[in-house]
Amino acid sequence: METMKAIVYDKKSFPDKLVYREVEKPIPNDNEVLIKVHSVSLNAADYRSMKMGLIPERKIFGADIAGKVESIGKNITLFKSGDAVTGDLGSYGFGGLAEYVTAPEKAVILKPEKISFEEAASFPMAALTALQALRNKGDIQKGKEVLIVGSSGGVGTFAVQLARYFGAGVTGVCSTGNVSRTLSLGADYAIDYTKEDFTKGDKRYDIILAVNGNYPLLACKRKLTQNGTYVMVGGSLSQIFKSIIFGRMLSVGSKKMKFLAAKPDKADLEFLVKLMGDGIIKPVIDRSYPLEKAAEAMNYLKQGHAAGKVVVLVEPR
Repeated sequence: METMKAIVYDKKSFPDKLVYREVEKPIPNDNEVLIKVHSVSLNAADYRSMKMGLIPERKIFGADIAGKVESIGKNITLFKSGDAVTGDLGSYGFGGLAEYVTAPEKAVILKPEKISFEEAASFPMAALTALQALRNKGDIQKGKEVLIVGSSGGVGTFAVQLARYFGAGVTGVCSTGNVSRTLSLGADYAIDYTKEDFTKGDKRYDIILAVNGNYPLLACKRKLTQNGTYVMVGGSLSQIFKSIIFGRMLSVGSKKMKFLAAKPDKADLEFLVKLMGDGIIKPVIDRSYPLEKAAEAMNYLKQGHAAGKVVVLVEPR
């Protein structure tokens, strides 16, 4: 039996439930590729799933991965051994916090050479969420005014850049220390929430993208233009549930209150990775940790103050 190093969920472990240990190396089936993982980025989906008791079958979290194809199943036609790939395994059993992971062909795409493994692991779930929120739910168009509440986190940093790419006017809401970064990513304005409450005042927005759900839904609705759309993509579990339940009740008339659960989409991933390759969007990486310190990385992300993405390096730099 071949083995590998991995971060495994162990509910009996204290204080951290994520333990660094030796486990059996996975074997791909006929419709899977085996990937030697280089980097994996963490997402709220990891710790929320853990909190809700939604544990992957192999008890290994980590959805956003980048690495090289080690071997392929006999039905694989799009990849070969040695291909550099990236993808989102959130709907395919997770498993990224390990030296190797298996994935269906539809879950991964080729990684452009000009993008590092660390960068490639940083974008799938966060950038996909930002894209689908702005385009699919918000119907973003050139000239629209977009407010991004929580512009400094993983989703927020991509949302600022994508909104600018689509030709919208962009305002970000963030803490004092992240104002300059929000502006440097393409926002026209940055509101420091420690000094100003964006729900006050006369300014209205066509799209409000709430990565941080700390503000009352009714107050956010008042900040929408007549046909505006509010889209929640983040926040605590209780905030998300409130958004789903009360958002429907508040979506009476022309103003819409929506919630997005991003869905894996290979075409969207390829669109986003092309924008990265062309230098139009770029990941903001706050911190990187070695695999054995993934529990520390997860705890840092849970605090909610990461300025961009938190990455675990399975292969050291």
